[in-house]
Amino acid sequence: MNRRGQPRKPTVESEEVAQMISFSIGSEQFGVSILAVQEIIMMSDITPIPNAPEFVEGVINLRGNIIPVLDLRKRLRIRGRPLANAPKSNARILVVEIDENVTGFIVDGVSRVLTLPASKIMPPPDILVAGIQSQYISGVVHLDERIMVVLDFKKVLTLDEKDRLDRAARELPEETEAVEI
Repeated sequence: MNRRGQPRKPTVESEEVAQMISFSIGSEQFGVSILAVQEIIMMSDITPIPNAPEFVEGVINLRGNIIPVLDLRKRLRIRGRPLANAPKSNARILVVEIDENVTGFIVDGVSRVLTLPASKIMPPPDILVAGIQSQYISGVVHLDERIMVVLDFKKVLTLDEKDRLDRAARELPEETEAVEI
């Protein structure tokens, strides 16, 4: 009983929650832990890197830091183009820290921040999901009538690819580093 003589409400142990940033590539919905994303920025001019892998668009100068920018559609080999009715201005760069290296990932659009019970995140299927190798997937979430694929950005690049990107960014000409966003 509380001080007013009313029975106390039973305390429900709060379930662990996960906060995810929901984003799209074409008609597919993806999510990433909010803790993995440093910031979300508008698309900007990207300086190409010679001899870079196909999925590397180039580098940008983000407040004095040169960071590589990857096209997530190309990296994950997702077929198709951005939705016809989605304006290009919706494209964003998710700035993510992966093993102490900051990398930008181009996505078609960022939808919202979701807070959901961690129990709703199901293990990834053993088969390919939306044409993506399941090694990149940390889980799937059923949202209404859609499925959101939760990506593990730490597994999107191999160690060799991370090293190559780091070396390429260090070898850029001096004038590239002077450009500010």
